[in-house]
Amino acid sequence: MAEAVLIDLFYLKLNSQKNCPQTLLKTLNAVQYHHAAKAKFLCIMCCSNISYERVGEQDNCELETGNGLSALLEEFEIVSCPSMAASLYTIKQKIDERNLSSIKVIVPRHRKTLMKAFIDQLFTDVYNFEFEDLQVTFRGDSLKQSIEINIITAQELREIRNEIETYLRSLPALKGELTIITSPLIPDIFIHGFTTRTGGISYIPTLSSFNLFSSSKRRDPKVVVQENLRRLANAAGFNVEKFYRIKTDHSNDIWIMGRKEPDSYDGIATNQRGVTIAALGADCIPIVFADPVKKACGVAHAGWKGTLLGVAMATVNAMIAEYGCSLEDIVVVLGPSVGPCCFTLPKESAEAFHNLHPACVQLFDSPNPYIDIRKATRILLERGGILPQNIQDKNQDLNLCTSCHPNKFFSHVRDGLNFGTQIGFISIRE
Repeated sequence: MAEAVLIDLFYLKLNSQKNCPQTLLKTLNAVQYHHAAKAKFLCIMCCSNISYERVGEQDNCELETGNGLSALLEEFEIVSCPSMAASLYTIKQKIDERNLSSIKVIVPRHRKTLMKAFIDQLFTDVYNFEFEDLQVTFRGDSLKQSIEINIITAQELREIRNEIETYLRSLPALKGELTIITSPLIPDIFIHGFTTRTGGISYIPTLSSFNLFSSSKRRDPKVVVQENLRRLANAAGFNVEKFYRIKTDHSNDIWIMGRKEPDSYDGIATNQRGVTIAALGADCIPIVFADPVKKACGVAHAGWKGTLLGVAMATVNAMIAEYGCSLEDIVVVLGPSVGPCCFTLPKESAEAFHNLHPACVQLFDSPNPYIDIRKATRILLERGGILPQNIQDKNQDLNLCTSCHPNKFFSHVRDGLNFGTQIGFISIRE
């Protein structure tokens, strides 16, 4: 049984049809009869020139509400927006507020494919959709509604995407202004930084607001993440069309840009100008590498597994082997991550950190010792030959624990599986 039911009346000119109240009443009665007992959200979607008057409310235009229609409409929430993108995004917010995922869409046959195209852009695999033909025939619409259009042309898809992108660009930033943390160790020939959680449009609490990663398991669709990324690119000054993020595997594989891209990798190295590379982080460390002499850079994602596997030095070694970088020229900046105050591992996993250096572990004799992955990363970098003064892992909010600072950072440890993601990024100016 659907948790939410959406009736699509977006393009039906209800207030111009004399038979509208009777036919609509029949449809809404059927929906209310079949779904009201179990569905937690009943919604009618219509364009902004169609609405009805509630007690104390007046929308943009009037819909005749005789023959019991007014009382029945009280059982439904009316979403009345000027565009499909705005309407569906508003409905998505209402669904997400209720934490619903099973949705029935009752839609005219000729609009079903269009509706699916919008849904594909605005929703993820978290949601389950079921479609039902809208069994209402309005005068003059009978032929059009009887024909199901099964194909969306490339041009129509571009128009749908443009409509969605235009709407998302109009939304205000949430939780404050966009903030980028930078390091004085990295010279101005590079564009770089580490993001926080403010200044984006993601509204789901654990993803709000500047989430920069979408997956099938999260409620943020790619279009929302892409809008957040567009805002970051504008603020930082890089080309969003030449942006590449790691494909996390919690390992130590490095992609050398220009070579064949692996299926997964936790580091990237490049000397291409104008290309921005990024490492994800939400407790794991996003690490940025820069060599101002050879004009090369890199990023790495270091969780506890990647730290032990040496992903940081693997990135350094890739830069040395591919671009002729020297150890003494490479600067390494560790982005925000979970601190030893909040991150624990079972003792058998903690032993590897203790063997690396006892200072990486607190309460080692407990069943779940506390682990300092930042200290472990510095130790491995210094042992690999990076100069201590060329490593920045403190100051300027970089050493704040992501789990301890919910207003600044996302955290898997704190927020669970539906966590948001920040990034560390770098590019060589063109």
